[in-house]
Amino acid sequence: MTLGSTLVQKAEFNPSIRTYILLVVAFFLTISVVGIPLLVVWFLGLGQYISKRFYENLKCQLTDRHLLFKKGVLFKVEKTIPLENIQDLTFIENPLLKYLDLRILKIETAGQSNPKGSDMKLIGIINSSDFKENVLHQRELLVTVNRKGSRQVETNNEQIVDILEEIKDILNDIKNKLYSP
Repeated sequence: MTLGSTLVQKAEFNPSIRTYILLVVAFFLTISVVGIPLLVVWFLGLGQYISKRFYENLKCQLTDRHLLFKKGVLFKVEKTIPLENIQDLTFIENPLLKYLDLRILKIETAGQSNPKGSDMKLIGIINSSDFKENVLHQRELLVTVNRKGSRQVETNNEQIVDILEEIKDILNDIKNKLYSP
């Protein structure tokens, strides 16, 4: 967790992700001619091991300022997305995901670094619609606080300008009294 942030919600992932990964990789091995002989190795143990490790390494936390996500088996990925940069949260479903009772939550941000679309895809969050609502609510709270803070700064700046103008007028009056005949 980042410094100064408080944990709002920790996402839990559906164990069906393991089956989803096993089947998706098997599908891609099947459509590639080279991958067909590897299907035996994949289904006899390697696929179960990798999908289990992937599931164990999935972590997602919503803090009051960021969305933190970690995943990976061999190559680990850790992303931190500031809530004020989130532009869109979208659910994706397909027949396989629906059968396994999974959903993909696609997160798009302002100034995306990924030209293909989303910055992050979260697969299989339990109660994903509640998680989405919490992210949107926390984002709205953060944006509201930032707006109030910027209004307060503008008000303070206006007060400072008014005081400086009064000081300028007083100094001009003193100057006129000193140099008047």
